[in-house]
Amino acid sequence: MKYLPYFLIALGVILIDQALKLYIHSTLSLGEDILIFGDWFKLHYTLNPGMAFGIELGSDYGKLILTIFRIFAGIGIAYVMARAALRDAPKGFVLSMALILGGAFGNIVDSTFYGVFIEGNAVPFYGNEPHFYPWFHGQVIDMFYFDIASGYFPENIPFVGGDHYSFFPIFNVADAAIFIGVCIILIWQKRFFPKEEVEIEVEKALEDGIKSENDLNENTISEDTIQTNFDKDELDKHNDIDSISDDNNLKEGSKKEE
Repeated sequence: MKYLPYFLIALGVILIDQALKLYIHSTLSLGEDILIFGDWFKLHYTLNPGMAFGIELGSDYGKLILTIFRIFAGIGIAYVMARAALRDAPKGFVLSMALILGGAFGNIVDSTFYGVFIEGNAVPFYGNEPHFYPWFHGQVIDMFYFDIASGYFPENIPFVGGDHYSFFPIFNVADAAIFIGVCIILIWQKRFFPKEEVEIEVEKALEDGIKSENDLNENTISEDTIQTNFDKDELDKHNDIDSISDDNNLKEGSKKEE
């Protein structure tokens, strides 16, 4: 199966992502750091209730909607990747799709199961809790933190005054895999989907259409020619019969005069 190696790559991304997340959860307390390179790159344990890079979807049912969307999107990505592999699409494109697939399902695991199996992980529900809560309400564990520049917005700035800002968002392995996969496709899209091939296919289709039309016209002309020749032969036969009949009538008339 051509798509099997790419599913294995996606599985590898999921396993690495989950292993690091569980390591962070078991080693650090929420908000604690492990310094990697000075103060500017660290592993920082934080929970993300929303999408990649901390983007959230509001309302009590926002998390449920987001998780369901992620599941269907993951299935769609898997279908596209498998179809591309079977059609011998460029390997770079299929590899990129495998990275995106692995990243998508890496975060799907968090959103679907962490709220149940990790205490305190579920997104708070302020209304009447649905019977399946906290399933599909888990928060994604993020840890990569490039603390290049951070601080607080001045209080006099509307809407964001006093809020903390960071030059670079906190993310995880799954987010990085999705980001890398998308960037590869955007950067090398002309190589993956060369315009020349598309133009050649269009020209070939047009040529085939013109050829088919010409063949049809030639067949029509040939049929008309055959019909015309047939009608001419019939007319000649009719004229011959009329000529013979006239000759016979002329001879009979001559005999009567004699």
